[in-house]
Amino acid sequence: MSDSRYSNFRYTAGPARVVFGSHTLADVRPEVERLGRERVLILADPGLPELGDRLREALGHLAVGRFDGAAMHTPVAVTEKALAVLREVSADCVVAVGGGSTTGLAKALAVRTGVDQVILPTTYAGSEVTPVLGETDGGVKTTRSSPDILPETVIYDVELTRGLPLGITVTSAVNAMAHAVEALYAPDANPVTDRLALEAIERIARALRRITADPSAEDVRADLLTGAWLAGTCLGAVGMGLHHKLCHTLGGAFGLPHSPTHAVVLPHALAYNAAHTPEAVRRIGEALGSTDAPGAIFDLLVATGAPTSLRELDLPETDLPRAVELAVAKPYPNPAPLTEDGVTGLLRAAWAGERPTLGGAPRLDWLTDQVVGTLGGEPRLRHLIGDLVRRLHGFAVDNDLTQAEWQAGIDFLTRTGQLCDDKRQEFVLLSDSLGVSSVVDALTNSRTPDTTPSAVLGPFYVEGPPELEHGSDVADGLSGVPLHVEATITSVDGTPLPGAVVDVWQSNEDGFYDVQLPDLEGPVLRGRFRADELGMVRFWSILPSAYPIPADGTVGDLLAATGRHPYRAPHLHFMISAPGHQRLITQLFVAGGDYLDSDAVFGVKPDLVVDFPAGVGTPPPGRHVTGEWRDLAFSFRIAPAR
Repeated sequence: MSDSRYSNFRYTAGPARVVFGSHTLADVRPEVERLGRERVLILADPGLPELGDRLREALGHLAVGRFDGAAMHTPVAVTEKALAVLREVSADCVVAVGGGSTTGLAKALAVRTGVDQVILPTTYAGSEVTPVLGETDGGVKTTRSSPDILPETVIYDVELTRGLPLGITVTSAVNAMAHAVEALYAPDANPVTDRLALEAIERIARALRRITADPSAEDVRADLLTGAWLAGTCLGAVGMGLHHKLCHTLGGAFGLPHSPTHAVVLPHALAYNAAHTPEAVRRIGEALGSTDAPGAIFDLLVATGAPTSLRELDLPETDLPRAVELAVAKPYPNPAPLTEDGVTGLLRAAWAGERPTLGGAPRLDWLTDQVVGTLGGEPRLRHLIGDLVRRLHGFAVDNDLTQAEWQAGIDFLTRTGQLCDDKRQEFVLLSDSLGVSSVVDALTNSRTPDTTPSAVLGPFYVEGPPELEHGSDVADGLSGVPLHVEATITSVDGTPLPGAVVDVWQSNEDGFYDVQLPDLEGPVLRGRFRADELGMVRFWSILPSAYPIPADGTVGDLLAATGRHPYRAPHLHFMISAPGHQRLITQLFVAGGDYLDSDAVFGVKPDLVVDFPAGVGTPPPGRHVTGEWRDLAFSFRIAPAR
């Protein structure tokens, strides 16, 4: 889709050279020589003297001096001290290693003397690829831009960032993200910086969601460093708005730390501007994987343990009016109008650490990733539990699950477990009633189309049923329409399977299984038979009836609450096994029976609905029959073992 904002635009690309990779510090001397420079002043972060030592070693005789005194917000007084050293050693190039403060000092020296710059960032400030310099003098921070400020070469070495403490990592990365965020609604935005900004936001957010689980992971650090480079490129190409103005004010006038201030203010500044630049905020949200961009950034800070309030940065509440006054003193481009009341509300929310939001549920992918990231063990188990965690978290977020609803679910599962014993399996019944058992059954058994279809086991199978002789009456004389069953067990090619073990079980004419009838002595309406030399078993029982699954527990409560009936279509259970073949668990349903189209556990399959025809002639031996009886004959085909 075309974007009318970009029918006219201007874009200037900086001429800086970028060297990116791991262990690229070794390239520093060739890069200085490429510039034709011979006398290097090393600028090392005061907290990283060992990196200054490594630079001196890598540069060899090209290193003629060193200054380790860079300070936050680039104070002019510090620049003057470094300038004296640079002139003393007659340096024609500065090589800076460290964070934004060291880079700022290199720029300050370059704009005053014209020396070339080679920068090796150890944080994610992004300023190394911008022609922008912010300096502090007398408590006031001023910013200027000039091509002379842009470093000639930037060497990104992922290895230099792998040991960066987690706290600095997060705030520095969110500082970089702020460049990309404001680039998307800058008045001079263009399609090039838009693409760079969105890629930067996506990479930084993705890395921050993983950083706590493995802070030194090379791919995570590479994502952060790439994102910082892209975001810094945006910062150097377009103007910034309210967010950067506030952070410069808070840093220059009140001495707040640079990157933590950016981290705290960003979600609030974005929320302030959201109504006036909805398309940019929507795209930022997409890059973050959220419909609520300000809230998503705030949640990233919480998840990574970063500061979320100006109060944590030791800004007195009494300084807020002065900060507002400075922030609105001079007009500058910003999507939302700058008003004292509006900026006061923004800063008070940022000072208190309130979570800004555009509404809707927060994006919690970071939490899901943390949980899944802790999983180990056997690969299949790790995969199953990880996928389950993602789906459960997604269900909770998508439905904006309340604490009361969560507690109701916990109580439901607790009561379900309490109902389980050796005679009743409420969890299996729950799985059946939700169709999960039928799904697993279909996944397990539908890949063998030449066999008799399978069906769910159900909750009333009992291991070790009594072994019975052919012709026995499993009903043991219970009332009901007598049913004679003759079942043949074959392989898929029709070969009979002598010795096949056939377990059968069913309910009585009132819909109860024997395990549900405490006054009944011994197993009834269940038994085990072994196929004869023709692969056949014969027994008597009674015609199955429709019946309700147990509705006196949690499953019954769930069915009632969702307007479902508890009835199962009339059926007879079979479990068949034979050497060299897969076990078959199935059911035969009575054609014309009730609830065939609404079985409570979704177990009916068309090929398992069969006629139970009326018996003709003299009934086979095994049961005394005086009236109506049924005669079922069925062949079961089971698959060879895999």
